[in-house]
Amino acid sequence: MSTSGRTTGPGDDATRAGAPPLRADARRNRELLLAAARELFAEQGLEAPLDEIARRAGVGNATLYRRFPTREALIEAVFHESLAQVMAMGEQVRRGEDAMAALTSYMERIFQGLAADRGAIELMTTTIEAGESLAALRRHNHETVNELVRRAQEQGTMRPDVVAEDLLLLLAALGSCVPSADAVSPGSWRRHLALLLDSLRTAPATPLPAPPLTMPQVADVLADLGGGRRG
Repeated sequence: MSTSGRTTGPGDDATRAGAPPLRADARRNRELLLAAARELFAEQGLEAPLDEIARRAGVGNATLYRRFPTREALIEAVFHESLAQVMAMGEQVRRGEDAMAALTSYMERIFQGLAADRGAIELMTTTIEAGESLAALRRHNHETVNELVRRAQEQGTMRPDVVAEDLLLLLAALGSCVPSADAVSPGSWRRHLALLLDSLRTAPATPLPAPPLTMPQVADVLADLGGGRRG
């Protein structure tokens, strides 16, 4: 889930109806704040201190709150474009003839974007409120998964007792581990996603795409999830 690209979004003073265009210095401060927020959200998650975001951007706290009066408004502006990209991806995979292959591709592409971005994974796997863009993505993602599950079952490639909510809950649980696992062993999440998806198939299991983690690596992942690496 890329966080690059266009930086304007709903909830920001630059895009409200009737708002005057930003001055050059105000526009520059806004871009600096968004860049700093992207970095810190990716590193620390969506609860990264706003004071630290302002400090890294080289502006005062008052400037941050003038541009983005709430944390939710800042999150919305940072992720607005990438949320739209995920929705476009969902539209694309819905057109795939093989529903199970389309679902697999959809999940692999989403997880690849989440691997190095703790903020994005929290946005996708928690109930944080971050504006209409996120609400629209959640609705669209549910529709995409539900449609692909239904079609895969009709095609006989997915076990018939699975519902979209099963898959969404399992993906959220796995997704929360992805940044920690990827930091320990890049790409290791592919193995665990493949195991999850294979549990849904009616066909024999597919070869796993990554080697297993060692027990010390598992311990490092769990320690990172708990808030700190082992010494």
